[in-house]
Amino acid sequence: MNYSNAFDKIFHFEQELAKFTGAPYAIMTDCCTHAIELCLRYSKIKECTFTPYTYISVPMTMHKLGIKYSYFPDSLPHRQQWTGEYKFEGTRIWDSARRLEENMYRPGMMQCLSFGHDKPLHIGRGGAIILDDELAYKTMILMRYDGRDLNNIPWTKQQEFKVGYHYKPTPEEAEIGLALLEGIKFNKPVPKHVDYADLRQFTITD
Repeated sequence: MNYSNAFDKIFHFEQELAKFTGAPYAIMTDCCTHAIELCLRYSKIKECTFTPYTYISVPMTMHKLGIKYSYFPDSLPHRQQWTGEYKFEGTRIWDSARRLEENMYRPGMMQCLSFGHDKPLHIGRGGAIILDDELAYKTMILMRYDGRDLNNIPWTKQQEFKVGYHYKPTPEEAEIGLALLEGIKFNKPVPKHVDYADLRQFTITD
C-alpha cells in the first residue's frame, strides 16, 4: 500500500485492528499503560477497584493521576484471578493486555491492549484502545500525541491544540503490527493465565 505520509501506517493499523476486534474505533499508543492512562484521564476517574494481581505500572498510574484505588479482597477470588483481561470496577475501562481475539470488543467499553514481547501481538512495544464512543475517540486520538492531529503535516499547520501527551507509537511499530495481525487471524491465540505478584506486598511512595 502507498502511504501519503508515515503516519498513514498508524491509521491503517488502527483501521485493521478495529475491524479485527469488532470495535468501531481503535487508537494506537506507545504502550498499554499509557492507553489505560488516557482512558482514566478522559473519563475523569476519581476512584476504582481492581485485582491485586497485575503489573506494577497500574497502581503507579493511579498514584500519578491522584486516583483513589483499592484491590479486590481475598473473599472475592473470582475478581482477583483473570485470564486475558480484567475490568477496573467503577469504570468502563478494561486492561485487556493479554487478550487479542476476533470480535473481542465489548460494546460500551474501553479495552486497552498491549503489544509487548510476550503478548499475543508481540510487536515488542505498543498498545491500543478499542472503543465505540465517538467523542472519546476524537478526544483521545489527539491526547495520545501532544494534542496533534496527525493529518496535519507539518504539525505547524495546526493552530489550536488541546492538552495532550507524548504517547504516540511509531510508524515502524504500526507496520510490524499490520504484518503480525495477519498471522493472528490464522493462528487465533487463546488467552493464557499468567501469575502476577500480589501488589499488596509492595509500598509505593512519592
